[in-house]
Amino acid sequence: MTSEKVLYVFACGAPAASDLVALVESAQAEDWHVRVIATPMGAKFLDAERLVALTGGPVRTDFRRPDETSNGLPPADAVVAAPVTFNSVNKWALGITDTVAVGMLCELVGMGVPIVAVPQVKAELASHVAFGRNLDVLRSMGVRVLFDPAAPPHARMPDWEKVLAELNGLLDG
Repeated sequence: MTSEKVLYVFACGAPAASDLVALVESAQAEDWHVRVIATPMGAKFLDAERLVALTGGPVRTDFRRPDETSNGLPPADAVVAAPVTFNSVNKWALGITDTVAVGMLCELVGMGVPIVAVPQVKAELASHVAFGRNLDVLRSMGVRVLFDPAAPPHARMPDWEKVLAELNGLLDG
């Protein structure tokens, strides 16, 4: 177990997940002990080998088996869910826990763990009525959502430094 603060980073299947190593390294530079959890599609975008080397733990993508007594993760002090896809935003808001990543996000909201969510979606999906409503649902549950539908599509996903700054601001109150 570590005395450092623990950050869970959740990644879904969107382009920014391919650069998740940079987020992990930036968080570690701020003394976070980082663990990575991914949706099955998100795992396809990740450099899992590099993330395992950086974090000292596996990239979690599956539910634990019945014979496993623990998921091997230290308790989270905070969460960054980035990038979060259209599909995962909608499932998370509705409580559909068919992946370990979305299931854990639902649990962490219920536990009151501070969460910053950063969707990365196509403009066509961002304009879908369910997406906007479900972002509002997440906000109503206390999730800090970084998404500006009025921004040009290329500018909707903030850089990792802004994501961590937002997390720090959330934690500072």
